[in-house]
Amino acid sequence: MVMDQKALVDELKTEWKKLWQERVDDKVRAEGIATHDYSILYVERGTIIHATRDYLALNFKDILQQHQIENAERYIPPSQAVGGWNKFVKTQITKQPRKRRRAEVYLAEKTERRQQPKKGGRGWLHK
Repeated sequence: MVMDQKALVDELKTEWKKLWQERVDDKVRAEGIATHDYSILYVERGTIIHATRDYLALNFKDILQQHQIENAERYIPPSQAVGGWNKFVKTQITKQPRKRRRAEVYLAEKTERRQQPKKGGRGWLHK
C-alpha cells in the first residue's frame, strides 16, 4: 500500500512538472494557461493555472488530499518563503557551532587584551 502511494505521488509529481513546463503564458492578461488535459491533476485544457490578481493558484497539497494520500505534507517541500529544505537542514538538523575564521579569532583576542586606543581615542589628527 505504501509503495502504491509512493508510485502515485511520483506520477502526480511528473504530471505537475509537465503542467507547469508546458503552460502558455498570456502576457496581455498576465495568466498562465494549461495546454493539455491533466485528468490526474483535475485540470482541463484552457484552465488558468496562474494569474496575478485575485486568483487562488493551484496547490499540489490539495491535489494529494483529493487522491486521499496519507501524510501529504511529507511529499511537499517547504515553501520558498520559509527557506526550503537546505535552510531547514541547516537550522534544525545540524546544530553544529560555526567554525571561527582567523580574523574573528584575532579580533576576539584583541578585544580581550584591551589595547590603548591611538591618539587617546580621538582618531587620527589631520594637520
